Amino acid sequence: MEDRNTLAVSLFSEILMADQLARSRLTKALPKGMEISHFSVLNHLAGTGVERTPAQLAKAFHVTRGAMTNTLSKLEVAGYIHIRPDWDDARRKMVAISSAGKRARDDALAGIAPVISEVVGDLGEQRVRATLPILRELRVKLEAGS
Repeated sequence: MEDRNTLAVSLFSEILMADQLARSRLTKALPKGMEISHFSVLNHLAGTGVERTPAQLAKAFHVTRGAMTNTLSKLEVAGYIHIRPDWDDARRKMVAISSAGKRARDDALAGIAPVISEVVGDLGEQRVRATLPILRELRVKLEAGS
C-alpha cells in the first residue's frame, strides 16, 4: 500500500508543479492585464457561442459563484462581455462575449499558442496524444469525487 501512496503523491506533485509552471508561462504570454481566468472564460464563451449564467460558468470552471462574479465583473469593465437580465427570470443574469471580447480572446490565443506548441513539439505529438486520454480520465474521476 505504501508504494501506491508514494506513486499517488508523486503523480499529484508532478501535476501540481506542471500546473504552476504552465500558468506562469501562459500568464507571461497573455496580453497585458489579462489573467488566465479571464482568458478561460472568454475562450469558453467563444467556443460555445451561447449565453451562460454566472452559476453555469462557475460550475463549468469548478469555482465559487463569488469567484466567478469577480472575474465577470473585471471582464465586463474591460468591455469583453455583456451581462443582461434573463428575460424569463429577472433574478438571473445572462453572460455573452462581446466583439471586443472575441478580439481579446483571439489576441490571447495568438500569444499563448506558440508557448503551447513549443511544449508539444518538445514532448512530441505522439506522446502528447497518448497522454491526453489518461489526463481526461483523471479529470473525470476527480470531477466525480467533488
